[in-house]
Amino acid sequence: MLWPFKVVAGTNDKPMIVVKYKGQEKQLCAEEVSSMVLVKMREIAEAFLEKPVKNAVVTVPAYFNDSQRKATMDAGAIAGLNVIRIISEPTAAAIAYGLDKRTNCVGERNIFIFDLGGGTFDVSLLTIKDKVFQVKATAGNTHLGGEDIDNRMVNYFVEEIKRKNKVDISGNPRALRRLRTACERAKRTLSCVVTTKVDVDAIFQGIDFNSSINRARFEEINMELFEECIETVEKCLTDAKMDKSSVHDVVLVGGSSRIPKVQQLLQAFFNGKDLCKSINPDEAVAYGAAVQAALLSKGFKNVPDLVLLDVTPLSLGISITGDRMSVVVPRNTSIPLKKKQGFGTSFDNQSSVGIDVYEGERTRASDNNLLGFFVLSSFPPAPRGHPLDVSFSIDENGILSVSAEEKTTGNRNEITIINDKDRMSAKEIERMIQEAKFYEAEDREFLKKANTKNDLDKCVYKIRNALKKDCIRSLVCSKEKEDICSAINRAADLLDEENEQYDIAVFEACLKELESFLERLESLGIIVK
Repeated sequence: MLWPFKVVAGTNDKPMIVVKYKGQEKQLCAEEVSSMVLVKMREIAEAFLEKPVKNAVVTVPAYFNDSQRKATMDAGAIAGLNVIRIISEPTAAAIAYGLDKRTNCVGERNIFIFDLGGGTFDVSLLTIKDKVFQVKATAGNTHLGGEDIDNRMVNYFVEEIKRKNKVDISGNPRALRRLRTACERAKRTLSCVVTTKVDVDAIFQGIDFNSSINRARFEEINMELFEECIETVEKCLTDAKMDKSSVHDVVLVGGSSRIPKVQQLLQAFFNGKDLCKSINPDEAVAYGAAVQAALLSKGFKNVPDLVLLDVTPLSLGISITGDRMSVVVPRNTSIPLKKKQGFGTSFDNQSSVGIDVYEGERTRASDNNLLGFFVLSSFPPAPRGHPLDVSFSIDENGILSVSAEEKTTGNRNEITIINDKDRMSAKEIERMIQEAKFYEAEDREFLKKANTKNDLDKCVYKIRNALKKDCIRSLVCSKEKEDICSAINRAADLLDEENEQYDIAVFEACLKELESFLERLESLGIIVK
């Protein structure tokens, strides 16, 4: 663990950060810590402007999910600020770039934002046309950033200290902290020179540590991380269904984007295209946020009129029969949005239905992240398949609301997804997408099996209803009826939730048998197609 503090479980398992303040132990939630940062920033702004600051636009990593965005708004409220908008950091950087280059922009331009900061890595592909800034796709990785590069260097020098001085400092937080500071300084220096020294006096048990590192060794230590950056870039372009040759400009944002090897790999990926370094990588996000704040406020002159269209980082949908994920809002869909999709009840005489809302990329709903759930009730009993409308709405801040309506009565219920307990981190989001790739074949097999089971269930339902009709006695002999009933019972046993161990071939064989009976009953006119 690299944190200098403990994390414990609070109410509803909410993570709490344990710190010592004035000799007392305090537990703080993440929103409280974030609010302290916002309070300090507000004080700096007020000192400069010489007037109170009440409203704020806050930028977040592109991969911040609904819960994290809501937590950010809560942090603003704790700090006494009215958060009027939350925008993604790459989008804010694109605003800064777009204003810087606006006089040179002719027609539509595709801008790739490469944001490698201290803690997170985000990339976004945007199209700028006239006043519209539209995000086409976004991708990211939360275990990529300046801190992760520092950690690789720390591990390298810990091993060197072991080899040279026969001591292990890995269990000493103070020694590691001092070494990490020296590594961070060396990392910045290596962006300008090819060799630098790493010196820490009395690092451990009175030992002075003196060493050096060159740029080649630095690149070797971190090459895996640098290559992951390029993989994420490629993934973003794939999601946007755009070839890299169609990208007009590649914009560098974030302090770690200054690393020469990162720039070299990025330039090579884009076939030698010159990288845009005209905007300050440390200030671009804040500059874009300030422009957005001016757009949303009254009384500012000479502020260009812009339209921002961001995207949702993960697919959103609900669970349907067979634990399948039915996607309503695909990943990288532009927001704000309102999207409606029709669904049906699962069985006869159903007067209520549970709506489970998920986000994620897996085929099986339970493998994704449950955002929330609610019940739509008090509608008249009807045959299975009774129509319901489910609507997803995401506002400008990425906050999600889901509603369901039964058409005949107009009964309606809805939920706004709130941060009532700890949910996914950005790292977990990345893990889910990586898992989706890893388990893609398994997901295809699951979907095939789930659809077969669903078809089998429909077949059983139709034949059972047919067997209740009076005309069945005169048209079907007792032996044939007995065979049909026997097949239905076997199918019902297979559809039992406890019989998941059966292979898909067993379900397909049973379905084939029932379909032959179904065709026989249809030929007799007992079942109408």
